[in-house]
Parts: sequence; C-alpha cells; structure tokens
Amino acid sequence: MRPDFQTLDEITRKLAAALPAELQTARDELQTQFRSILEATFNRMDLVTREEFEIQKKVLARTREKLEALEQAMQQERTSD
Repeated sequence: MRPDFQTLDEITRKLAAALPAELQTARDELQTQFRSILEATFNRMDLVTREEFEIQKKVLARTREKLEALEQAMQQERTSD
C-alpha cells in the first residue's frame, strides 16, 4: 500500500507545529525528516487503503448472508425430516 500523502503531510505539519519556538528555524528540515520516517514506517506496516477495506467488508457481509441462508436451509431440511 502506498501511504496517503495528504495524510502524511498533515501529520508532519502537526509535528512541526508542535516544536518549541527555539526549534522553529529548523522546522522545514525536521518536517521533511518526519515525513520520510513516517512514510517508511507506514510502508513497512503493510496497511490496506480505506477503499480496499470497504470492499473486503462488503464481500464479508455478502458471504455472511449466504452462510446464514445456507444454515437456515439446512435447519429447515432437518426439521422436515
């Protein structure tokens, strides 16, 4: 998964803004380093995108519906025997 660069940029801006006033002169360099560190970390975490997650959630819901229908059919078959 490629990280969401908008989110990475937002996180790095927040980290840079949280720096004490005496470090504000190094802010741009630190912000670049924060972003690099976060990007590398997120890449190693093997995360999925929100879109991929939502697709799998829908697949799981459909599978659950089919399983429940099969269970009901089996239960009805058992009670009619």
